[in-house]
Amino acid sequence: MKIKDVLKDNKVHISFEVFPPKTEAAYDSVLSATEKIASLKPAFISVTYGAGGGTSKNTVKIASKIKEDFGVPSLAHLTCVSSTKEEVHQVIDRLKENGIENILALRGDIPKSTEFPLPNHYKYAYELIEDIKAQGDFCIGAACYPEGHVETEHKKDDIRHLKQKVDCGVDFLTTQMFFDNSILYNFLYRIREQGITIPVLPGIMPVTNGKQVKRICELSGTILPERFRAIVDHFGENPEAMKQAGIAYATDQIIDLIANGIQCIHVYSMNKPEVAGAIMNNLSEILKA
Repeated sequence: MKIKDVLKDNKVHISFEVFPPKTEAAYDSVLSATEKIASLKPAFISVTYGAGGGTSKNTVKIASKIKEDFGVPSLAHLTCVSSTKEEVHQVIDRLKENGIENILALRGDIPKSTEFPLPNHYKYAYELIEDIKAQGDFCIGAACYPEGHVETEHKKDDIRHLKQKVDCGVDFLTTQMFFDNSILYNFLYRIREQGITIPVLPGIMPVTNGKQVKRICELSGTILPERFRAIVDHFGENPEAMKQAGIAYATDQIIDLIANGIQCIHVYSMNKPEVAGAIMNNLSEILKA
C-alpha cells in the first residue's frame, strides 16, 4: 500500500523506523526486532539506508519482509550522495522487483573528505526525486527541517529549496527530529504560506541514552529546550531512568501534536521494539479516541 493512501483517512497514524545491519551476522537480530515492531501494527515502518549504499541490499530485503511477511506497509530510504546514478538506478530496480512502493528520497550527508559532487552523482535530492518519478509509480517521501537545514543560512532559502523539491513530485514530508513542538507549528505555518500543502509527518526521537544528545546536536543543530536539558542532566547517568524519561518526553510531544490536530507522526524508534511498544502503550486509549 502507498503511504499517501494510508494518510488519507481521518485517523491518527503512528509509524516507526528501523535500520538494517552493517553485517550479515546481525541480520537475524535486526529482523527479529523489526518483526516485534511490526506486531504493534504501525501505519508503516521505514528502513534506513547506509551512506554509500553500504546497507542497500539489506534495506531492500527488510523492507520486503515488512511488507510481505509482516503485513505492514514499508518505506525504503534511498540516499544518493555517495553513490553513482547507475548504482542508485540498480537499487530502484531492486525495489521495483520486490514490490516496494514507497521511497524516502534523501541526498544524505556529504562526506568531509570527498569532493562534492563527484562526476555522475546527484548533487541535490530533487534530482534523485525526478529520476525516481521517471523510473516507476512510486509514492515518494522527502525530508524537511523545521529548524532549517544546517547548510542553509536563511530559513526562507531553506523553504524555497523545499518547495522546489516538493514540486518535483513528493507525496509527503518527514521532519528531522525536534524537541520543541512550537518549532514545528511555526514551520508548518511558514511552508503552508509558500504553497507546500502535502502531508508533513513530525519526526519524534525518544532519547533513551544521555550520550545520544551530543551527537544529535552535532549532526542536526537541533535546539534543546531547557525542560529537555533538565531531564538529560538529571537522568542521563542512569540508563533505565533516562529510558523511561525519554519515552515519557516523546509521548508528551506526540500527545500535544495529536491534540493540535496532527494525525500522522513518525517515531525514530530505530531497532528498539521495547521503546516502540512503550509509546504505543502510552497512547493506547488516545489512539482509540
